[in-house]
Amino acid sequence: MSRLIVVSNRVAMPRETRAGGLAAAMHSALAENGGIWFGWSGKVSDSPGPPTELDEGGIKYVTVDLARDEYDAYYNGFANRTLWPLLHYRLDLVDYRRDTYRGYQRVNRSFARLLAPMIRDDDLVWVQDYHLMPLAALLREEGVRARIGFFLHTPLPPPDLVVALPGHRALMEALTDYDLVGFQTEGDRQACLDYLINLAGGSLTYDDYITMPSGTRTLVRCMPISIDRDLVAQQAMRASQQVTVRRLRDSLLGRWLIIGVDRLDYSKGLHDRFAAFGRFLDRHTEHRRQAVMLQVAPASRGEVPEYRQIRADLERQSGAVNGRFSEADWVPLRYVNRTYTQSTLAGFYRTARVGLVTPLRDGMNLVAKEYVAAQDPDDPGVLVLSSFAGAARELESAVIVNPYDIDGVAEAIHRAITMTLPERRRRWRELDEVLRGWTIADWRESYLTQLAATRNPGDS
Repeated sequence: MSRLIVVSNRVAMPRETRAGGLAAAMHSALAENGGIWFGWSGKVSDSPGPPTELDEGGIKYVTVDLARDEYDAYYNGFANRTLWPLLHYRLDLVDYRRDTYRGYQRVNRSFARLLAPMIRDDDLVWVQDYHLMPLAALLREEGVRARIGFFLHTPLPPPDLVVALPGHRALMEALTDYDLVGFQTEGDRQACLDYLINLAGGSLTYDDYITMPSGTRTLVRCMPISIDRDLVAQQAMRASQQVTVRRLRDSLLGRWLIIGVDRLDYSKGLHDRFAAFGRFLDRHTEHRRQAVMLQVAPASRGEVPEYRQIRADLERQSGAVNGRFSEADWVPLRYVNRTYTQSTLAGFYRTARVGLVTPLRDGMNLVAKEYVAAQDPDDPGVLVLSSFAGAARELESAVIVNPYDIDGVAEAIHRAITMTLPERRRRWRELDEVLRGWTIADWRESYLTQLAATRNPGDS
């Protein structure tokens, strides 16, 4: 069987507590096939040395440090101040600079040069996400003949937005050096095809291959990522006895819990979510003292100015909501900037009557799926889900909302809290059936099977 080579911006090392569902899926695939996980160590060094290697459990973890200027240009710069806002439809936040683009290309080229000698012709190479879009083209330049696949975890906007990026054609055409490109939703896949066909001269065959004037052939597929449904359900049941979960439950004093869990990012719609919760309390006075919202929002990308501003704004906004509605024995909004383990979060989800997942734009949003998997089948909570999350394409029995409609989200919270038990059970069963029918194991196995079946330069 072919080895698997996983390439990602960050490598999830063994026993790393931050590792989530994607990391677990990659570890499982690597353990089954044997192989290498290659990427950035997460460390910034004044003088980066050669890659560091760790062999454990049949997997070789290969990590490289970045120099300060590489980190600033590649990660803080082009990846997170240019590509991230563009991919989330936020042209107003795109900060394009030629020097950061050159840094992005330089780090990708360095990764290709370091990785290429490790790759055999019969390996399967799986590249993850927007940080590494040009990598296949650069690996081909280094003589790599193995099959190379790419998966974009973020949304992909339509061509009318992509063309606002200087150098967009080189970036998009680099995707056609992959043998397989996977997207979260059919809309993302169609956006890619629209660009490659209408702006880059490609043509689509009946079997979903896009053929470019250069002669490259790339299979373009929609393959939504999922979760380990059974694992999350087990974690939620076990977590009910955790001290942290028990303390949360005891602190509620019988009140309804509304929960949101998001990385601190403008794409998550937290400003609008807080405003909607305030509107809910303003319009439905009967729920005051009866409902508590917990928003878990671990800080991220603290060196990027926009993210520091988001944190400051949300602190002010949460203070304003609490200042207006709190009473001596009730604080309606709990806003927490810290990280919890996956098992603790599963316990929080099971405790919550409402899961509030309202991003302004999201590739998938696995929190929505985890919330569903964590519920008690006899007394399940209600998922309120943004129509702009990729998960909304699958979880149609959630209460679907427009996150820009503050009144609409406020009414959806009211509807979720007052929903009858029979309706809650019916909706949950339909959502759970979706999760049982397509797990993260199905996702990775389907992807790797399709990648192995593609034609590539190594085929005779």
